[in-house]
Amino acid sequence: MPRSILFRAVLFLLAWCLALGGNASAAPKFKVLHAFDGSDGAGLWGNLIFDKKGNLYGTTGGGGPYKYGTVFELSPGSDGQWTHTVLHGFDIHGDGGYAPLGGLVFDAEGNLYGGTEEGAHDDGTIFELTPSSDGWAFKVIHTFCSRPKCQDGAAPYGTLAIDDSGKVYGVAGSAFALTQEANGWAEEVLYEFIYNRGGTSAAAGPILDKAGNLYGTTERGGTACPPPGCGTVYEVRHISDEGWKHIILHNFGSSQYDGVGPGVGQLALDGAGSLYGTTLAGGRNTCGGGCGTVFKLTPEPNGGWKETILYNFRNGASGNGPGAGVVVDKAGNLYGVTNYGGPSRCGCGVVYKLASGANGKWHYSVLHAFAGSDGDGPDANLVLDSKGNIYGTTPAGGSGGLGVVFEVTP
Repeated sequence: MPRSILFRAVLFLLAWCLALGGNASAAPKFKVLHAFDGSDGAGLWGNLIFDKKGNLYGTTGGGGPYKYGTVFELSPGSDGQWTHTVLHGFDIHGDGGYAPLGGLVFDAEGNLYGGTEEGAHDDGTIFELTPSSDGWAFKVIHTFCSRPKCQDGAAPYGTLAIDDSGKVYGVAGSAFALTQEANGWAEEVLYEFIYNRGGTSAAAGPILDKAGNLYGTTERGGTACPPPGCGTVYEVRHISDEGWKHIILHNFGSSQYDGVGPGVGQLALDGAGSLYGTTLAGGRNTCGGGCGTVFKLTPEPNGGWKETILYNFRNGASGNGPGAGVVVDKAGNLYGVTNYGGPSRCGCGVVYKLASGANGKWHYSVLHAFAGSDGDGPDANLVLDSKGNIYGTTPAGGSGGLGVVFEVTP
């Protein structure tokens, strides 16, 4: 064989091997950052949040020093290990509420805000944690059901939202806003989810657009299905002269293969103003009541919204039942989790990616399948760091059996 041909063959073989090695190294890497055992918390139902230094913060619905939940911090070390610290432990005997199930939000000054489902008048609280040289100071800024017939709402579940002025928004049977005033915090009820046609069971926390309008979902209600309904996507629009106006953007069940029952995770908003989310059931494939969907709502010039189903989940190894929402990266790709499915026998759920492709096509891939020992049944939105690494929680599984915080490096 001529030497030039042999040389080209060797180069081709070397390039082929390097390509194989590159593909192998590009496989997503999964790591448990912390496994909970009860003493440090138990049951993670909310999403995580980063501070400016790269520390992660979250809540557990139970466990901790007083057994009724915690707010915790995870700090990365130079050795790649993460240090867990309990910032606050909830006590059933105190007046600060207990069972925090949603995620946390920061204000501009570095204070943390979250909610508890129980406590005070047995219907939950909104709390603030303020950092100081002596640790974190805990304070309740609102207790629910302090008015007759709970007209101010009850049992907040989802993650809160906060605007640039420090006003805090959430849902607790109603959409509400909390404003800090000279003598404390004042609550304003923006909309009450009490009518089936307007949507009911608003568990997912709201998100804000740049104009200060709120967007969210209800698990039930709407006009497309018989009671209790298939759920809605709504907007609570801020109209300066008129206050707030509730608008239904989409009724689930409006078409044959539409999704049913959006989950408890927040919606995602892209730069063009489109909304993304998931439904726990419905879609084209059968898992009892349907396997669930990922959907997109696009605003139209006439003021309406167009729904597009981006993915129909199916029973089996690829995962199904997405109880949480999705997050969007800088390239427009979506990331989320499913409660169920996966290749392992336990059907403990997966972490997935939906990559945006040409001609409106989306490519679905599983980044990690849970096996129980590394987590089980993820049910909260993921969060991305500045490098595109993915972080999330599970309410069960792990070495302690009571949930984990995990990282996936794509």
